[in-house]
Amino acid sequence: MRLVKLQMVARIAIGLALSALMQSHALADTPVIIAPPTVDNPKNAGPLQTAIFGGGCFWGVQGVFQHVRGVKNAVSGYAGGSKLTAHYEIVGTGVTDHAESVQVTFDPAAVSYGELLQIFFSVIHDPTQLNRQGPDAGPQYRSAIFYTDESQQRIATAYIIQLENARAFPRSIVTRVDALQKFYAAEDYHQDFLIRNPTHGYIVYNDLPKVRNFQQLFPTLYSARPVTVAGNKTP
Repeated sequence: MRLVKLQMVARIAIGLALSALMQSHALADTPVIIAPPTVDNPKNAGPLQTAIFGGGCFWGVQGVFQHVRGVKNAVSGYAGGSKLTAHYEIVGTGVTDHAESVQVTFDPAAVSYGELLQIFFSVIHDPTQLNRQGPDAGPQYRSAIFYTDESQQRIATAYIIQLENARAFPRSIVTRVDALQKFYAAEDYHQDFLIRNPTHGYIVYNDLPKVRNFQQLFPTLYSARPVTVAGNKTP
């Protein structure tokens, strides 16, 4: 627990320091306008589907996906490693195979997997940063897509090739596309963190700009009322 507290204090300290710089510097995470994927699944009625994305600190990744129209739930957690190490204090050491990730449950009739990918690459994170995002460094903050079936693998891989061929980013995309072995939900205090802590320095500087960018660039997919993990729990 001591390590957990130290990590949380460090992240808060970073957030406060960055917040102080806001008076003289532009907000973080400038969005990149990119074309939608040419390979995608059609929007059809059917059972809810899940997608897992790793794009740095899961607070912001979750916060954006919670505002996507058609998303029914977005849970912060860990993917890529074992159940034994799926704990914040252990993942934070950077020696596990886990990435901080978000499991997105979505209605395929309302939003496609390709649209989720477009949001992920455009406004949620920088896919050219290797093993880091913004102030957070380590393999646990890597850019990663964990596919749950061959269709997701095909769409994600094709989209990365499409973006690379179009030179959508100034540097090469380093996003890993790996088969999902297991997703483990993070501790309760990480869930709905952006929604519960909108004035937190880290959130203000690093994550709220992502939500605003999403609203501006994808107005038809933006929902002003976010879904929450707390709201999905059975009483």
